[in-house]
Amino acid sequence: MSTTSVVTLNKGRDAHLARLIEGLARAAAAGEGPAECVVVEMGPAPEPLPETPFPLRRVDFPSAGLPLAAARNAGRAAAVGDVLVFLDVDCIPSAGLVPALSAAAAAHDALVCGPIRYLPAGAVRDGWQEADLLRAGLLHPARDFPASGVRETTNPGLFWSLAFAVRAATYDRLGGFDEGYDGYGAEDTDLAFRAAEIGVPVLLAGAPPAFHQHHLSCDPPLQHFVDIVRNARRFRARHGLWPMDGWLDAFARLGLIDASREPDITLLRGPSPDEIAAARVPPDRPF
Repeated sequence: MSTTSVVTLNKGRDAHLARLIEGLARAAAAGEGPAECVVVEMGPAPEPLPETPFPLRRVDFPSAGLPLAAARNAGRAAAVGDVLVFLDVDCIPSAGLVPALSAAAAAHDALVCGPIRYLPAGAVRDGWQEADLLRAGLLHPARDFPASGVRETTNPGLFWSLAFAVRAATYDRLGGFDEGYDGYGAEDTDLAFRAAEIGVPVLLAGAPPAFHQHHLSCDPPLQHFVDIVRNARRFRARHGLWPMDGWLDAFARLGLIDASREPDITLLRGPSPDEIAAARVPPDRPF
């Protein structure tokens, strides 16, 4: 029987982390918890981690930026499970999410994505109940998850790293995330494209959801402009096409980069503080 390690990354989102751990603890109380949870801290360590019905370990990985690829690899290096379930720190797992993703990954040599329900601001309060979060959360329209079972997609660009499972042996065979992607953007798409090259598909699982906690964000993500451009160039050099094309198009409309992107992205200027502020997503918009 396989064992499951949950891996999450944190940098200054201690309240979100507490809710994620609470979700795992509730699942464990119902007999559906993981074998362990590994928390990779990319910033200063917060208060001591809470007592949980499963081993909860911290990996210190301090950084000035967001080395998402390298931090996930550090989490994998510390994990002992046969199956890895990666959860973004702003995701609260429903009680059935981790066992469903773990079972799908054990049955299929694949990258298995779980559904996400995006919550508006203020939806999560002390004593939250899954039924309330289900009513408040909205599924992302870009991904059509099955009601049950798994559905293979031929588009690896639909892979997302918010909530996914993979066999540890498969992760190692892929070499993990490419640490040449420094900061935010494209490191997860690159993993899916490299997986497709060796016959490891992306599966969308009809599993119970993760609930994405609202936080300040921008559309397009101008706060990550430099990272996105740098990582897009790396992806293009490897795979021959531009990732994150919707964001790159938005940057071009703002006059930050040249619209053609041929043969390369031409930088025109960086986003101004006013432009970043104007791009902030309103609190009543889930994504």
